[in-house]
Amino acid sequence: MTDRREGRETATPPVELRTEDLRVRIGGATLLDGVSLTFGPGRITGLLGPNGAGKTTLLRAVAGLTRPSAGRVLLDGEDLHALTARRRARRVAFMEQQADTRLSLPVRQVIELGRTPHRGRWPVPADSAAGAHERSVIAGAVAAADVGHLLDRSWPTLSGGERQRVQLARALAQEPDVLLLDEPTNHLDLRHQLGFLATVRELGITTVAALHDLELAAAYCDEVAVLLDGRLVAHGPGSDMLTAPMVAQVYGVDVTVERHPLHDRPHIRWNGLLPERTTR
Repeated sequence: MTDRREGRETATPPVELRTEDLRVRIGGATLLDGVSLTFGPGRITGLLGPNGAGKTTLLRAVAGLTRPSAGRVLLDGEDLHALTARRRARRVAFMEQQADTRLSLPVRQVIELGRTPHRGRWPVPADSAAGAHERSVIAGAVAAADVGHLLDRSWPTLSGGERQRVQLARALAQEPDVLLLDEPTNHLDLRHQLGFLATVRELGITTVAALHDLELAAAYCDEVAVLLDGRLVAHGPGSDMLTAPMVAQVYGVDVTVERHPLHDRPHIRWNGLLPERTTR
């Protein structure tokens, strides 16, 4: 994978991801209500909103794990839900909040699971061109996620933060066109939060990341999409969307938004809780 931000060509051009009037109802509850979004090719979109806003539901609908009640998910104009699970997994990688803790595999095998959608019925011969490509992809994923020192460890022995990084390597091993991340900095210490998002920025993959930390969203995302009660309430560059009125409306918190002295992006300083969320 190559870095679009340094002007180098990527192996495959970034793709456009779009949702059209996406609705999800489960058990009589409306979890998403008419969400239409365009995620720019090769850009990182921070998916923001309080608990229960619909962030995970949206990611799962895009990933094909939840079937929408109405609407479509389009990848370069192709309906993702019309694809087989294997074809969809070749194009979209989803890193969930909680990785399966029942695995007892070595880390290297966990990462190799990312190649499953690309494999046929028979093992890839190690001395073939396909085998060389697979080794190269896995090595690149391991390097990008900085997990080379963990390869011989057993999955259950990893900390939560180590598992997050291994799961990123597994997702990158899929060679996806779209990367979906559900609270990817959960369990990571500050250094690894910054390193993780810096790594994602360098990939040049169309990425949607559900985040709770508004400062991280401001620093690393090209744009943000804000959900509230299953509806889209704001979408655009973080410098335009991350405002004190928006934070008050969505989170019920009084903040002061300033410009960061180093990167000139929004810096959010909280002042206190508001009596109640203004939309209630």
